[in-house]
Amino acid sequence: MSKVYSVAVLVGSLRKESLNRKVALALAAMAPANVQLQIVEIGDLPLYNEDIDVNPPAAYTTFRQALQAADAVLFVTPEYNRSVPGALKNAIDVGSRPYGQSHFNKKPGAVISVSPGAVGGFGANQHLRQSMVFLDVPMMQQPEAYLGQAGALFDENGEVVEKSRPFLQGFIDAYAAWVTKLA
Repeated sequence: MSKVYSVAVLVGSLRKESLNRKVALALAAMAPANVQLQIVEIGDLPLYNEDIDVNPPAAYTTFRQALQAADAVLFVTPEYNRSVPGALKNAIDVGSRPYGQSHFNKKPGAVISVSPGAVGGFGANQHLRQSMVFLDVPMMQQPEAYLGQAGALFDENGEVVEKSRPFLQGFIDAYAAWVTKLA
């Protein structure tokens, strides 16, 4: 029996009905059997502050344990002001601290940016990749995934439209191969 890899999915949008969360859930449903995606919530993390990390709040500990238990990490994010949303940046800060104890280290990663705009979150995608280089997360290079006009990805029932399925399936299959190779 082959190993089943666990993937921590960090969704940059905090909205309950966000397009990013819908994409994350769609990818989880499409993932090959040997890769299990689990959304790790980031909305309840207090802003990172080294002073409170002396006695970390329960939310920090729970988040860090979820990252530590995962074999890999997948980011699904919108773009805010040509970068990642503050909540996602905060989660990265919490998960990479205290200094020298990063819970991201060497976990195979990937990013898919999702935006209702035309550019598809290119700026957020690239900024996130830059941060992951510093954190020693080997990021999947291809296929790059910038989903613009993301409102058109789903039908009125919230299901992925047929024309979008091949791209999403190709992305999650490539990522599963990346995780299997590196984890």
